[in-house]
Amino acid sequence: MDPAEHQDPATAASTAPASPAPAPASPSASASADGTVRAAGCVLWRRSPRSPGLEICLVHRPKYDDWSHPKGKLERGEDPLAGALREVAEETGYAAAPGAELPTVRYLSDGRPKEVRYWAAAATTGAFAPSDEVDRILWLAPDEARAHLTRPLDRPLVDALLATLPPGTGPCP
Repeated sequence: MDPAEHQDPATAASTAPASPAPAPASPSASASADGTVRAAGCVLWRRSPRSPGLEICLVHRPKYDDWSHPKGKLERGEDPLAGALREVAEETGYAAAPGAELPTVRYLSDGRPKEVRYWAAAATTGAFAPSDEVDRILWLAPDEARAHLTRPLDRPLVDALLATLPPGTGPCP
């Protein structure tokens, strides 16, 4: 064993070989300078294939056993809208046409502030394939989607989406 491992810390500090100071911890790629975790997502919708009106896509994350809108942390330097569309594609398998920006949702996640920017997005093409991150999706009418969301803070996004859509697009054409 190295004798330095058993030295008194005060002695060890003075006798240890000089080494460069550790580099300061870099912020997470998804964290802003103030430590806020930056994320983005979409309220993904489509015209219902079964009835008049529209459906909203919710994703089930088995790690948290929750239902939410597709979203995720931004990569370093990533544009929030580009990140939102990337997350939609990764989590749902669907490409999407972005619409209006919706309200930003802010909350604490593991004791850290988190900010999620959202956009309305119409599903264009694609198909879902389960993954470790998202094992199921549901396409639900707006009222059902609102009731199915796990986090109460996600529910007003359904109404925000409906308010941005052109007349005749909503649940009651």
